[in-house]
Amino acid sequence: MQRLWLRWLVLALFCVVVVVAFVTLGRWQLSRLEERRAENAQVEAQRQAPPVGVDEALGDEVADAEQWRRVELTGEFDAGQQVHVRNRRNGEVRGFEVLTPLRLADGRSVWVSRGFVAETRGIPETLPAPPAGEVDVLGWLRRNEQGREALITPAQGSVRLVNTPALASTVPYPVLTTGWVAAFEITPVDPQPGYAALDPVQPPAPTEGNHLSYALQWFAFTAIAVGGVVVLVRGDLRERRRERAGAPD
Repeated sequence: MQRLWLRWLVLALFCVVVVVAFVTLGRWQLSRLEERRAENAQVEAQRQAPPVGVDEALGDEVADAEQWRRVELTGEFDAGQQVHVRNRRNGEVRGFEVLTPLRLADGRSVWVSRGFVAETRGIPETLPAPPAGEVDVLGWLRRNEQGREALITPAQGSVRLVNTPALASTVPYPVLTTGWVAAFEITPVDPQPGYAALDPVQPPAPTEGNHLSYALQWFAFTAIAVGGVVVLVRGDLRERRRERAGAPD
């Protein structure tokens, strides 16, 4: 009987560790679900808000909570300073973005992603030229992306992440470094001859991911672990009763 008690003690300790771990993981997945729902609500609120000008949008460093606010700008694109932003996603599509400085009337400039090109269309030797002359831009406010120096530093007209302080050194005039804008409407539209118009960059889809199903799985594993220990203990008790019943008087 002493061996059974030792076995049950080990099973109980194992069950406690497993239950604590699985419940913690399940609760973490539920917290991630709440975070995702809050992010979705934040993006939707920003999308529905009226567009703002450059001073309100880029007067201070853009924070996560400010992303995807609509911004309106007027200026002239500088085709000579374009940057190819590689390895991007637009929804489920892979490709690249074309980043071009927009020179405002007051002398300042803003980095604007003019749009997205699916990788199936290939990377042209010359990036598509922007419309000539003054344009009106409606776009999404974006924060600076962070990463290793190799990812944010342009090389041969290409960069992996959009970090405006790192990009500022590539142009011979002042550029705002608090954030950037992803255009979804440019007026007038004047794509380079022979090159299809760029696709607007889309805000993230309001999905909740697999957090709920993962949480339910962890809670199910918890129930399985507890049930398994109960089955083992009941089996030991039945075996013990059979031994007693078969023992001679």
